[in-house]
Amino acid sequence: MATFEIVEKGGITAPAGFKAAGVHAGFRKNPLRLDFALVVADEPAKTTGTFTQNKFCAAPVIFDREQLHAVDGKCGVAAIQAIAINSGNANAATGTDGLEVAKKSAELVAQGVGIDASQVLVSSTGVIGVPLPLEPFEDGIPVAVKKLSTEGGLDAARAIMTTDTRYKQVAVKIDGSELGLDGEFHIGGMVKGSGMIQPNMATMIAVITTDVPLADDVMTTLFRAAVDRSFNCVTVDSDTSTNDTAIFMSSGKGAEIALGTPACDEFKEALNYVCIELAKKIAVDGEGATRIVQVTVDGAKDDADALVAARAVANSPLVKTAIAGHDANWGRVAAALGKSGAEFKQENTDIDFLKMPVLRNGLPIPFDEDEALRRFEETQIDIDCNLGEGGGHAVIWTCDLTHDYISINADYRS
Repeated sequence: MATFEIVEKGGITAPAGFKAAGVHAGFRKNPLRLDFALVVADEPAKTTGTFTQNKFCAAPVIFDREQLHAVDGKCGVAAIQAIAINSGNANAATGTDGLEVAKKSAELVAQGVGIDASQVLVSSTGVIGVPLPLEPFEDGIPVAVKKLSTEGGLDAARAIMTTDTRYKQVAVKIDGSELGLDGEFHIGGMVKGSGMIQPNMATMIAVITTDVPLADDVMTTLFRAAVDRSFNCVTVDSDTSTNDTAIFMSSGKGAEIALGTPACDEFKEALNYVCIELAKKIAVDGEGATRIVQVTVDGAKDDADALVAARAVANSPLVKTAIAGHDANWGRVAAALGKSGAEFKQENTDIDFLKMPVLRNGLPIPFDEDEALRRFEETQIDIDCNLGEGGGHAVIWTCDLTHDYISINADYRS
């Protein structure tokens, strides 16, 4: 087990070498709503990222992939010093004009911060298909630069929200001795996302920072693995966004942690924790959600089959509405498993609903309906399945599906 401490109210500025700000720049009509976030490193920081696999990807995604030297969709490591994120407009389906706006906004950030445009990433979230104006960048960047501080992480987390009902940030502290280093180190992060959430990755924008010095291959390998275990394992409504972005920055200086070392394993556990906690916050804040749902599949043929089965359950509207209605209808779980395409036999399958055994060897067993109703009052609803085929394992986080989900998305552009 890795040893790290949770930093209360910590976020992207918990690691040394980072400042942030969140301001109202004019992307949204409400002057009281923050809509522009700026994250700046004191010096160019090692940076990598992962992005949406949606072919209808947004202009900022195309731009950032180029900045991070992506090859076959996989990003390398680049020296990045600033990340600018606007909410209210996705700059997606905007063609060459949208890409030009992404480039010009990066240039405006570079001028405001006093760095080269090659050291800037940009990201956008909001309505698709609407031209993104440059004026809010021109107005907001100077204000954000003046407000940059180590206390600005919370405002930045608020500024990237769209239909989110709460800001989402996490930070942990690691004793340097656990990493073979002197001093105290941190990993911090913020994320937005509450709808159009489905691997790969989710309608989310995440920024993760650390002050631990990391080798390039550690940056890319560990972050891709962390994203697969976290952001690629959360689903609200099975839709994949055009703007999904997760950025990982390291300001660390000195002897770098290398792959295959005990220090690397320690850091990996802490990074996974931060990403998983941020992913779970997305599921908790699913549009109209009242409960987070954790779907665990064990005993699958392999991990890939387990993931297929878990996603089928997590994405099932029937399962999600049963949870919204406090109905322990495990038959919907069984049906979702059966349609998933995973290899298993009905007679070998076990299901636990709300931590109560409801199916063993493919046959129902009695359970207390009143006790089940009481357990629906818990914040997290657990669905555990064992397919009896092998050692495959997967965990997916989702939420219930309520009337409010329809209301929120029906009114999204109004």
